[in-house]
Amino acid sequence: MAATILPRQVPKAVPTLLSFVAGYIDSVTFLGLYGIFIAQMTGSFVLAGTQFVASEQGYLVKLLAIPVFFAAGCVATLIAALAEERNGRTLALVMTVECLLLSMLVVLHIAVPVAGINDPAVLFTALTGIAAMGVQSAMVRLLMRGVASTNVMTTNTTQMAVDVTLVLLHAASGTSAAAGAARDRLSGLLPIVVGFVCGTAIGAVGYSVTGFWTLLVPLAIAYAVCVWAFYAGGVSKQSAA
Repeated sequence: MAATILPRQVPKAVPTLLSFVAGYIDSVTFLGLYGIFIAQMTGSFVLAGTQFVASEQGYLVKLLAIPVFFAAGCVATLIAALAEERNGRTLALVMTVECLLLSMLVVLHIAVPVAGINDPAVLFTALTGIAAMGVQSAMVRLLMRGVASTNVMTTNTTQMAVDVTLVLLHAASGTSAAAGAARDRLSGLLPIVVGFVCGTAIGAVGYSVTGFWTLLVPLAIAYAVCVWAFYAGGVSKQSAA
């Protein structure tokens, strides 16, 4: 039987960096792969539902995005469950999978010429990035205690709207439990949203200057997070012993 997967407390900088990576890559792939978003699945679900009445260029990659993202989340969960049972460096191992997928994404972007949205190179490149983001999404939800999504900003923006309103409602009447909880959530949400937005902006500028070579920036950040995760996992294991 697989071990129970236990989320861990992580520094706020970690999810902020991951959201920056997601936003950066999403921006570059949107600009360089004919409007394809790889960090979130909402558009793919809409496309799947409307394909019967309206065809669209590049529909195959957008439809395949759903099962690929789902499968990547399943793989991340399986690795987490097995790693939890054996050595405790769960976060590091799942993050390694994301880094490998992102490395493949960068190599494909740089090495393979793209002729159009229906080019097979677009399909393989986009699905590789989608798999990486599926792993990241599952990793954050499974292994990071109390951390909001680093990929999808719709839910985060809604939660921010709720929390800001709660804080303002209770501002005049003093501190309350609801306002305190809202402030705590905002302290975690705001850096993630800002990180994602900054990632999209810097990614767009980077792509306009250096093309797909700019993906080396989020790749380096992802590997830095991976190194930290291995180090933190080793320290935690020694402490537990």
